[in-house]
Amino acid sequence: MNLSKSTYYYEINRVDVVKERDKELSGKIQEIFDHHKGRYGVRRIHSELKNKGFKINRKRIQRIMHEMGLKGKRPKEKYHSYKGEVGKTADNVINRDFSTTAPLQKWTTDVSQFNFSWGKCYISPILDMNTNEIISYDLSLSPNMEQISHMLTKAFNRFPQVEGLIFHSDQGWQYQHEYFRSELKKHGIIQSMSRKGNCYDNSIMETFFGRLKNEMYYGYEKCYDSFEEFSIAMEEYINYYNNERIQAKTKWMPPAKYREASMCA
Repeated sequence: MNLSKSTYYYEINRVDVVKERDKELSGKIQEIFDHHKGRYGVRRIHSELKNKGFKINRKRIQRIMHEMGLKGKRPKEKYHSYKGEVGKTADNVINRDFSTTAPLQKWTTDVSQFNFSWGKCYISPILDMNTNEIISYDLSLSPNMEQISHMLTKAFNRFPQVEGLIFHSDQGWQYQHEYFRSELKKHGIIQSMSRKGNCYDNSIMETFFGRLKNEMYYGYEKCYDSFEEFSIAMEEYINYYNNERIQAKTKWMPPAKYREASMCA
């Protein structure tokens, strides 16, 4: 091969060093992947390692994860609350402008359905468009006004002063209801509604539902033997999502920590 002896031994030793470095890094990657229950893909694992002080190329993380057979979870199904005009609709104030400059400027909500062998249940959360934090939520066996009431009460107990905030939703019957509209008015909130049958007008909430179901529902349906078990798992997940799960939008901080940092600043 016309290869010098020194070059031959240099290349052999170099390969061993790379393998050794990859071995150490593989352990860290597996540790993060397991801690987050397989929810993190290349981007988040790369950012988590950077947060821990590692200076490393993202492509290297991608290669190692591919070799280890590790993949983050990906997006399916939606509950439709639209039943025609059963109350009053509001203008589309948001009009796909999800931009904000601080927390508590724009909120969004929707209802999503889960199917199990023991029946169906529904989650109704409020999401802050600035931080992606779940402000409050209610999990119920029925998508009714009691669920909406519980959700709003929890939100206003946490943040009583929200005058001028814009609250966006689809045209679901819950959001056309007199109770919902009067509660927003009481707190000085501006109501906004998507156009009929246009999921892109509330894509920020659709994204959250896709993430939620991928990370704690799809493939785990048989793990929850009752509504009570699923309620506990949901509470754990929302707490994890708000306080531990990093996101690019929040500068690779968990939503709650990003809100605290923003409001302090």
